[in-house]
Amino acid sequence: MILKYLILAVSLDWILGDPYCFPHPVVLMGKLIHLEEKIAFHYAKTDKAQYIAGTMIVLVNCFVGLGIPALVFYLLDGWLYGVFYIYSIYQALCARTLHYEAMQIKKAMKQSISEGRKRLSYIVGRDTSQLEEEEIYKATIETVAENTSDGIIAPLFYIFLLGPLGGYLYKTVNTMDSMIGYHTEKYEYLGKVAAQVDDVLNYIPARITGVLMAIVAIFYGRFKQTWSTIKEYRYAHLSPNAGYPEAAIAGILDVSLGGGHVYFGKFIDKPRIGHFNRKISPSDINKTVQVMYGTEVIFLVIYIAIYCLF
Repeated sequence: MILKYLILAVSLDWILGDPYCFPHPVVLMGKLIHLEEKIAFHYAKTDKAQYIAGTMIVLVNCFVGLGIPALVFYLLDGWLYGVFYIYSIYQALCARTLHYEAMQIKKAMKQSISEGRKRLSYIVGRDTSQLEEEEIYKATIETVAENTSDGIIAPLFYIFLLGPLGGYLYKTVNTMDSMIGYHTEKYEYLGKVAAQVDDVLNYIPARITGVLMAIVAIFYGRFKQTWSTIKEYRYAHLSPNAGYPEAAIAGILDVSLGGGHVYFGKFIDKPRIGHFNRKISPSDINKTVQVMYGTEVIFLVIYIAIYCLF
């Protein structure tokens, strides 16, 4: 029964994605974090106070993120329990949404570079106002690659270990990191714990993602090149985890990713990932999306095999 729920949930994600008109737990969590942030900055004026406030935000939100769905599961029974189980897995995934946003950026670029910059700004934290054409394509590829780990493999990994509540816990932490987990003057202390917990939770999934992408690279005849790129560039990122999926994609596409960008008005120097053998083109976005789906499928096949065996 649980396996059927998983397949149905993944199918829903592939078909529906996250409709903007449909309420989503991440949106609700985001509103809560925004409120907590305002309260924290109002009362916590020192670095130490902000660090303590950030720690409390993590503890409170993990309790809320686990407690509410746990209570719902406790109260439901029968087919309603099954529906909520499917929904809980479905809402933790974002393959279709990543696909959609990547294609929307390509479509916007056909209109004008300003439209492409605007559309890209919906899914990245960097300043997109001065990006050139190739930089827009590169940023799109990096985002899809990194979120293959953060938005697909990591949630599935924790759902595999802990059930749907594992997905809620991971998404709670990941949402906090995406909102306050920045190494900037504003968030350095308030978001430190959120960023550290997110790094811990993503440690294993990011490495699994890199390996799975290398397996997908076999179908493109680039396994050796991809594996070599992962080994050489896996630590060439400010994040201890994002280098794995980005290096894998760089190896498959045979391009160079990374480099410095402006975040919240400050230039952040970032290492290059991969060999600069050719320019990035729009078709590379399509291939990155294909790799994303292939990575998810391979993980699911392994997931199902383990489930059936044990």
